[in-house]
Amino acid sequence: MKLSEAKNKLNQLEKIAFQLPSGELVPNHFHVTEVGKITKHFIDCGGVVRKEEVVNFQLWNANDYDHRLHPEKLLKIIELSEKHLGIGDLEIEVEYQGQTIEKFGLDFDGKHFLLTSKQTDCLAKDKCGIPEEKSKVRLSAIQSTNACTPGGGCC
Repeated sequence: MKLSEAKNKLNQLEKIAFQLPSGELVPNHFHVTEVGKITKHFIDCGGVVRKEEVVNFQLWNANDYDHRLHPEKLLKIIELSEKHLGIGDLEIEVEYQGQTIEKFGLDFDGKHFLLTSKQTDCLAKDKCGIPEEKSKVRLSAIQSTNACTPGGGCC
């Protein structure tokens, strides 16, 4: 989800809820401790120089059970970040403390912001010699008009 989409959703909400991939909700007394821009400048395994930028939201739970972050407060934090950090309309990455610090993508289901699982991938498969995955086909699903039949004379 891009930052503009998240801001649009926040403008329509009365309360904010984040849902983990497991379906469990982040406790509603969470804090957004950071809104920032993360720049990753790197060389992939094929020798290509790359640069990626994302907007980062860091969610944190405290023992502050009376705390509730309202959409308008998060919008103000985002606007300050855009102004002072020069954040554009980038994809959002969310950090959340699970067993360790976990990174998620962000989506929305009409009610909750959904923390979506992220996966690593090789960016230079053509240079590494990694074969493309072949699609699996059930032979019983293949129908051919040229199929051999007993006594058909095709063999």
